Amino acid sequence: MEFDRFTIALLVARPDAPALDEQQAAELQNAHMSYLADLHEAGHVLAVGPLRDATYRGLSILNVEPDEARRLKEHDPAIRAGLYSVETIPWLVPAGLVSFTPGHVPRSIAEVTGG
Repeated sequence: MEFDRFTIALLVARPDAPALDEQQAAELQNAHMSYLADLHEAGHVLAVGPLRDATYRGLSILNVEPDEARRLKEHDPAIRAGLYSVETIPWLVPAGLVSFTPGHVPRSIAEVTGG
C-alpha cells in the first residue's frame, strides 16, 4: 500500500510565555497570521487553524517532512516571541484518502472579524 506523507505541527502554549499588553498581543497575532498565510501561499501549509484548548493552541498540516516543518514553524513570530513551542508529528495517510483544495488563509484579526 502507498501512503501520502504529511506533517502535523501543533502550537503548544508555553508556561513561561512573556506577558503582553493588548496592543502587543494583537500585533503579534497579526504577524503570526500573516506568516501562516505566507507559508500557505508558498505551498507548504495545506490547512491551518486555531484549537480551542488551553495547551494546544493551533494545528497546521504541512506537505514537508517533520524537520523542515519544524524549521519553517520556528520562524513564526509567535514562536520566536516565546508564546508557543512547536511539536511536529509525521502523518501517513493511505494514498489519495485526503485532499486539500485551494483556499484563503486570513492575514489579520481584522480580516477574520471583518473589522
